Amino acid sequence: MPNKKVLYSISLVTLAALLVSFFFGEGGSRIAASVLMAIVCVVTILLIKKRGIPNYVYPEVAMLMGVIAAVYAMLYYLTGLVFGFAKYNYGTVADVILKYILPIAVIIIASELVRNVLLAQEDRFIGFLSYLSAVAAEVIIHYTLADIFTFKRFMDIMAMVFLPAILSNLLYHYLSKRYGFLPNIAYRLIFTLHPYIIQYETGIPDSLLAFINLLLPLAVYLFIDYLYEKKRKYALAQHSPLGTALTVILVVMMTGLVMLVSNVFQYGAYVIATESMTGELNKGDIAIYERYDDGEVVEVGDVIVFKEQNKHVVHRVVDKSNINGEIRYYTKGDANSEMDIGYILDGDIKGVVVLKLPYFGYPTLWLRDLFK
Repeated sequence: MPNKKVLYSISLVTLAALLVSFFFGEGGSRIAASVLMAIVCVVTILLIKKRGIPNYVYPEVAMLMGVIAAVYAMLYYLTGLVFGFAKYNYGTVADVILKYILPIAVIIIASELVRNVLLAQEDRFIGFLSYLSAVAAEVIIHYTLADIFTFKRFMDIMAMVFLPAILSNLLYHYLSKRYGFLPNIAYRLIFTLHPYIIQYETGIPDSLLAFINLLLPLAVYLFIDYLYEKKRKYALAQHSPLGTALTVILVVMMTGLVMLVSNVFQYGAYVIATESMTGELNKGDIAIYERYDDGEVVEVGDVIVFKEQNKHVVHRVVDKSNINGEIRYYTKGDANSEMDIGYILDGDIKGVVVLKLPYFGYPTLWLRDLFK
């Protein structure tokens, strides 16, 4: 057992430094916290011996948690069918990586490694301090004190970030103690980073999103507890918990895709099955499009979904002309060397692409190939 003074010193210094980081401006606070957590992680691993995780299912739980986070991200973007989508500009690719993705990834990975080592020491006070530090680190990922300029803003941040962080870290403590750090890292990286990768947000009301994020940790806890604790007590070994979970998740994903492609909302979706738009839309991506009505303006450069010979095509408008009041659109796949043959009219256009979900369409392609 390491010296308790070392444990207390690491825990208290980490918490104090994170609280000081709140006073940095947006961006600087996140980077400062990432550097701090990286140093604390190295010091903790070198000075404190970690006990092994006896539970043999932790790699399986890690994979399941990653899938749960991916499904959450997909369902979040599905809310755009009802509430609409908005482009969120975080800057250039380099800005997004350096200011957001890299610091956030470092904070998440380092904090989970530190949490796992400290919890293994079986000291309640150390566990409590590591919990407070983890909550502070998670809040810093999203906001700093510079973001709190009115009382209403303070209450919004409390509801949107602070309260969900309190509940989420109870879940992370539970998972870390029983299944190691991998489940938390897999879940948190996908859950936290997807807005910075896709750079779109939906118009879902903040109050509804806050309510969902408050319930989510409890739902995940009950789900994991049922699969790996209660179910094992009844010796249902003939049923794979992971298989059951993935079946449920697949049903949810397929239901969501059916809702998308039904086009009963303002937005619809089309799974990219070819490589004609590689670069902009790759095979396996889902193209989210806003339904087109006659009379709306489609500009050169827009990527559209249109019907051609009883099939749907997603290509870019490269030219258009007005012949006796009839608007003709000429299209081309970005990866194709030549333009499409002929032209299309307003009545052929199904929608204008506004968003892509990378890789989310692969399950549909797999099922299509399976039933061929």
